[in-house]
Amino acid sequence: MKLVLASASPRRLDLLARIGVVPDAVDPADLDESVAKGELPRVHALRLACAKAAAVAVRHPDALVLAADTVVAVGRRILPKVEDEATLRQCLALLSGRRHRVLTGVAVALPGGELRSRVVETMIAMKRLSVEEIDFYAGHGEWRGKAGGYALQGYGEVYVRHMAGSYSNVVGLPLGETRHLLKSAGFPLA
Repeated sequence: MKLVLASASPRRLDLLARIGVVPDAVDPADLDESVAKGELPRVHALRLACAKAAAVAVRHPDALVLAADTVVAVGRRILPKVEDEATLRQCLALLSGRRHRVLTGVAVALPGGELRSRVVETMIAMKRLSVEEIDFYAGHGEWRGKAGGYALQGYGEVYVRHMAGSYSNVVGLPLGETRHLLKSAGFPLA
């Protein structure tokens, strides 16, 4: 059975390799990822993962299509994927000394149109960040394109006081749940 990853994320490819999965193709969905008015973080992550899987499944009707979307949320507020330093500073100031959630929606589209999905949540407590720490991290550059502006798998990890839940979820793909979804869809896994 062929597997298509509906994501251009190198982190997701690396995570899949950890469980022995190498997709036959990588075909990112090109969707509007805007947050709908009043949309809650859990609903947003799941909606986007399902929409990505469905959009790519149309192009690969005989394959399993795996898609995911990760969001960082403080309460009901969804933080953006950070592309500039001003947004990074706003995100880090908001996260500083607080708890937040990282939610990843994972969806698998099966041949024939069936869609299976899950949302995984990890709670993170960030230490209180000094201006110097924010300045240093801003100069680091690893934050670009990251939801909420930090990379747990990089230097951003030093700012985390506590984490409850899946580490791989925060990096971008919860491996236990992804493995379960793929296996239940008939993908050969040990």
